[in-house]
Amino acid sequence: MAETFPSGEAQYRPIYYGSTTTESNGHITTLLHQLRSHSPSSTQLFGFLALLISSGILLFLVGVTFTVTVLGFIVFLPLIIISSPIWIPALVLVGGFLTVSGFLLGAVAIVSWIYRYFLGMHPVGSNQMDYARSRIYDTASHVKDYAREYGGYFHGRAKDAAPGA
Repeated sequence: MAETFPSGEAQYRPIYYGSTTTESNGHITTLLHQLRSHSPSSTQLFGFLALLISSGILLFLVGVTFTVTVLGFIVFLPLIIISSPIWIPALVLVGGFLTVSGFLLGAVAIVSWIYRYFLGMHPVGSNQMDYARSRIYDTASHVKDYAREYGGYFHGRAKDAAPGA
């Protein structure tokens, strides 16, 4: 039995024992036709193959890196244990020095920025500070005017919520 699709090609479908109705075979051929129309193109297959190969290579490299790290730790563990009285104080001193230096550098940068801002030198970000300050001032003056006009900010809000009350 052959069935012709709109593309002009014929597809032969087998007749299964026990399915004598053409309706059940029609569903199968429709399903096969839909599967064929959604089959990936050669560029999609090539992309999937490239993804598969690169993922395998990266997984292999992760495994090698982990293995070498564990083996290196096992090999150098006696040396690390023997020299730990030297390493631990050295790491604490270096870590403390870097921490204090970082905080000091940050404090100098902040004080320098504030100094230039108050002298009017317009450091980086000063326009955003001026904008935020003006927004805060405008909001505060709006709230003050609203409170003066309606005899209290929250009282006026209740009036706005129920104007007829």
